[in-house]
Amino acid sequence: MTVSFKFGDTRALNAHLLELVRSGAKTATCGALRDFQQDGEPLPKVGRRDVALDWDGNPSLLIETTEVTIRRFCEVPEEFALAEGEGDYETWRRVHMAFFARNGGFDAEMDLVCERFRVVEDYA
Repeated sequence: MTVSFKFGDTRALNAHLLELVRSGAKTATCGALRDFQQDGEPLPKVGRRDVALDWDGNPSLLIETTEVTIRRFCEVPEEFALAEGEGDYETWRRVHMAFFARNGGFDAEMDLVCERFRVVEDYA
């Protein structure tokens, strides 16, 4: 099964995150477990390939999941946060707290689906 998705919740963030993946700076991502449960979206699985879309819905990258863990926000280790490629650990915490607050609410105890991936194909 292949799933398609968009990084981020705005056009600018989507473009920025796709560029981080393309550059190799971003090799991980996370999402709120509640969103998977509410939307009926399947959880990522090791070996699954997904299509990352640009903001207009065009295929941008094909990625393959290499690791999946469920962790509470307050327990995400620094090395995972750094693999998201969005700055230092404190920056990661700040931008993710704001992201989750905008998208359903933030709680330091909330469960996150933490995924590592590799780029298989760049459609650009």
